[in-house]
Amino acid sequence: MSTPPISIARPTIGRSEFIALMAMLVAAVAFSIDSMLPAMPQIAAELSPDDPNRAQLIITSFVLGMGMGTFLAGPLSDSYGRKPIIVYGAALYIFACALAWMAPSLELVLLARMLQGLGASAARVVPMAIIRDYYAGRGMARIVSFIMMVFTLVPAVAPLAGSVVIDAFGWRAIFGIFVVFALLTTLWFSRRIDEPLPQAARRPFRPHALWAGAKEVIAHPVVRRSTMVQALCMTALFSSLSSIHQIFDVTYDRGLGFPWWFCAMALIAGCFSLLNASLVVRFGMQRLVRVAMLALIALTSSLIVVNQVVATGLPFALYFSWQAAVFIHTSMTLGNLNAIALEPMGHIAGMASSVFSALATIGAVVFTVPIGLMFNGTPMPLMIGGCLAIFAGYLLVRGIPEDDV
Repeated sequence: MSTPPISIARPTIGRSEFIALMAMLVAAVAFSIDSMLPAMPQIAAELSPDDPNRAQLIITSFVLGMGMGTFLAGPLSDSYGRKPIIVYGAALYIFACALAWMAPSLELVLLARMLQGLGASAARVVPMAIIRDYYAGRGMARIVSFIMMVFTLVPAVAPLAGSVVIDAFGWRAIFGIFVVFALLTTLWFSRRIDEPLPQAARRPFRPHALWAGAKEVIAHPVVRRSTMVQALCMTALFSSLSSIHQIFDVTYDRGLGFPWWFCAMALIAGCFSLLNASLVVRFGMQRLVRVAMLALIALTSSLIVVNQVVATGLPFALYFSWQAAVFIHTSMTLGNLNAIALEPMGHIAGMASSVFSALATIGAVVFTVPIGLMFNGTPMPLMIGGCLAIFAGYLLVRGIPEDDV
């Protein structure tokens, strides 16, 4: 039996605007990651010339900060409301952007990126709690699928926009674009969304109450298993992203066209988000997650075998197909797993969203860093590591019961 949403109301704005607004808030995370990808060679040359591989920590430091921040963002929104936490998170994000823009060393840039992730955690966690305030079950999964579709448009253009800004003004100017993006989305949110969490439904921000809520979330077997699966799915995504520009540029000599290739992959994934929105109501979240995982395992395993057979290594067309498949897998799993985890937690949606997102993200970082550092100039370490992660996730997701219609 699913827990009813906190509020029986619906957003005061139209559904299309609501989806677009929630998607743009969540997209701050993807924008903050994907726009930095074209800057990696310049950052490595300027701040880490003796060890270019360290530049990929620009990605994982942001993800780590975001993972830590999600522990607090949801509980704070359960206590003080959704809107203030979004606004304060945006303020921290903007401060971190300014710090990164001025940072003279890679270490300080990494610190700023971690703070940027802390600020972005509010935009990642709180919108999911807002959606759960209004929707539940497959209805929530459908809304999240539409959001994922809009969400993919941002990473589709982010590397292209990033490369244009970098070519014109240098890699530090990217942080100015982040500031403009954060200001516009936060202003839109502040003016158009009424506070969705009524005062009567708020929970006190006290250690005892927080600990009790966290224990309730972690103790639920569906939430616990969904969190582990989400971490493993994100491992495949983050591992592929950590070295994607190096593979395009160094391995396949396609660095100049990288933003366009990335755009194509993201748009393909967006189409599958739309497909997921249509299928999830009919087939349910768990079944779609399992199918997506099996498909990626089969494709990756086949390409690993092909790489061993072909003397010249994996052809670019097959690598591109695999990377696009990773993005498709992401669009078919992460939103559904969010809905599965939050389904029984409507009464503490903020806390549940925080615990789920934080543990999944930090777990993904723990697995991603060693996979990324094993990069040897080919996509093989990323494929093998990602395939093992998805296989482990598939074994876990089979233990999640089918959802009710």
